[in-house]
Amino acid sequence: MNKSFGLGADAMLSRDEFNVLYAAWKNTGGERLAQRELSRLCGCSLGKINQTVNGLERAKLLDGGAITEAGVVALEPYKVTNAVIMAAGISSRFVPLSYERPKALMRVKGEVLIERQIQQLRQAGIEDITVVVGYMKEQMLYLAERFDVDIVVNPDYYRYNNPSTLMMVLDRLDNTYICSSDNYFTDNVFERYVYRAYYATVFSPGATDEYCVHCDRKGRITSVTIGGSASWYMLGHAYFDRSFSRRFAQLLQAAYDSPETKMHLWEDLYIRHLPELEMYARHYDAGQIMEFDSLDELRQFDSRYILNADSQVFRNIGSVLGCRDEDITDIAPIKEGLTNTSFRFSCQGKQYVYRHPGRGTQNYINRASEAASMQIAKRLGLDETFIHIDEQKGWKISHYVRNARTLDYHDDEQVGKALDLIRALHNSGQTTPYRFDIWGEILNFQRGLETQGRSDFSDMQQMCADMRRLHELVEQDGMPECICHNDCYAPNFLLDENGHMSLIDWEYSGMADPASDMGTFIACSDYTMDEADAVLARYFQRQPTYEQQRHYIAYVAIASFYWFLWAIYQEQMGKAVGEYLYIWYKFTKSYSKRALSMYQ
Repeated sequence: MNKSFGLGADAMLSRDEFNVLYAAWKNTGGERLAQRELSRLCGCSLGKINQTVNGLERAKLLDGGAITEAGVVALEPYKVTNAVIMAAGISSRFVPLSYERPKALMRVKGEVLIERQIQQLRQAGIEDITVVVGYMKEQMLYLAERFDVDIVVNPDYYRYNNPSTLMMVLDRLDNTYICSSDNYFTDNVFERYVYRAYYATVFSPGATDEYCVHCDRKGRITSVTIGGSASWYMLGHAYFDRSFSRRFAQLLQAAYDSPETKMHLWEDLYIRHLPELEMYARHYDAGQIMEFDSLDELRQFDSRYILNADSQVFRNIGSVLGCRDEDITDIAPIKEGLTNTSFRFSCQGKQYVYRHPGRGTQNYINRASEAASMQIAKRLGLDETFIHIDEQKGWKISHYVRNARTLDYHDDEQVGKALDLIRALHNSGQTTPYRFDIWGEILNFQRGLETQGRSDFSDMQQMCADMRRLHELVEQDGMPECICHNDCYAPNFLLDENGHMSLIDWEYSGMADPASDMGTFIACSDYTMDEADAVLARYFQRQPTYEQQRHYIAYVAIASFYWFLWAIYQEQMGKAVGEYLYIWYKFTKSYSKRALSMYQ
C-alpha cells in the first residue's frame, strides 16, 4: 500500500486508495461496483483503478470489491469529527431582511437556511454540530432543542469579523466542516469521510471580486487574489483536516490580538500563511452552492419573495408610499453610519432611503424629539429630503439625493449656506416640548464608561474638572434656548446636483443653547483657532461681543468633550470612529483652556 507524505500523521492512504475505499464503503450492501464505475466515481483511469483495487485486495482492505473491517479501520483517520456553523454575523448587505432576523433564518424554497444545512449534515452522518451565534442570538436558541446542536455565543460578533467566531471553538477544531449559516446547497455537499483539507470553489467565467484561488497541478491552493476573471473562487463551506486545524488554531491564537486578524476574515489569516497551511480547492458546479448577497438575488432564486418579502420593513414602506412588495426594487445598503444603518431602494420610478435605528441608539436618542424637529425642519424648508419618521421605533423614509455631496469646511460658499441654515433654525421662533441637555448626556456617558472601565486614563480627571467648571460658567451666562440641531457637522449638510443644501439627520435635536450647534460645527472641523473665530463672526454676521465669543468658544470645548465620550462609547459598541476621537480630544483640551482663560 502506498504511503502519502505531507498530509499529517494520520494520512496512510494515497488519494486513489481513499477514493476507492470510500466508494466501496458507500456501496456497502449493494452490488459490487464495476471498475469502470469506480473509474467514473474516482476520476481516474481504468488502469489506475485496476492497480489500486489489486493493492487494496492484497492489503485485505477490500475483499471481492467489498470493503472489509480492516478497510473501515483504514478510513478512520479521515472520518469527519464534527461541524461548526458560523451564524454570528449581521449580514449587513442583506438589507432589509437582516434588520429583522438573522440571515440564517431566512426561508428559501420553503426551508429555513440553517435548518436545511443541519439536516444535510445529519444525513451525511455528522452528529456533532456546533452553531456559533451572536446577532439576534435569541432567535437562534431554539436550534439546540429542536436539532440537538450545541450553541456557542460569540459576544464580539458586532466588533470583530469571523475569526472571533472561530476563537470561540478552537478546542473543537479537528476533522471539522466550517460552514456559513447562510449557504444553500442544492445537493448535499457533506460526506462522512474526507481525504484532506479543502475549500469549496465555483467557477466564474467573467470578472468577479471574490477570493480567486490559484492551484498547483495537484489542486493545492498556492495563492489567492481578491478579484479575477475566468477563475475558480471561494464560495461555501471549508473542511479542516486534523493537521490543518492544529496549525491554524496555533496561528489564530498567536495573531488574534492584531486588528489585521480581528477585523478581517479567517480566510485572510489563511492566505497570509499559505505555505504552512495545506488546503486544496474542491470544485463544484455552478448553482450547486448558493449565497444570496441581496434580496434581489434571493428573489431570482425564490420567486415567493417578489410578491411577499415577509418583512415589517416592507410593510412600513408600503404604508407610507402606498406600494406593494414587488414595487420595492434595486435595494442597496448605504455605508453604515455610526449610529444607524440605511439602504437605498427604488419604488415606482423614484429612489428613496430607509433608515433603520442602530444598535444601542435607544440609550441616547429621543425619537419623539427627532420626529418633532423634523416636522419643523420640513416646514422651514431646511430638510427637503424628509418624508416620514416613526416616532416610537425610529425608522425613517427620505428622498434619495442623487450624486449628493457633503459640506466642504473650506468652501466659502458652502459654509455660508450651512450657516444660513443654522441661523434660520435658531431665529425661527419654533419650539418643541423636548430638550437636548448636552451636559446631562455627558454625565450619562461618563457613568456608562466608568462601569466599562474606559474612563481611567491619565488626564481624564482633569478634563472632567475643566468641563464641570466651564458648564457652571456658561450656565451663568443665561443664554436663552432655541430649537437646535445639535449635530451640525459636514455629513449632515447635503448638497444636491444643483447645489441646494439640506440639513439632515435630526436625531440629537431639541431645545438647547444655540452655541451647541456652532460648538459641534467647529468641533467636527479641522479649523484653526483663527478660522473658528472667523466662522463665528460669519454666523453672527458681525464681530461677536467678548461675552458671546467666550460663551461660544466654551461650547466648542463642551461639544468636543461630548463627542469624545460618544466616540469611546461607539468603539465599545464595535464601531470605529477613527481620527475624530483624537480630534475631539485635542479640541476639548485646547478650547477649554482658551475659554477658561477668557472667563477668568
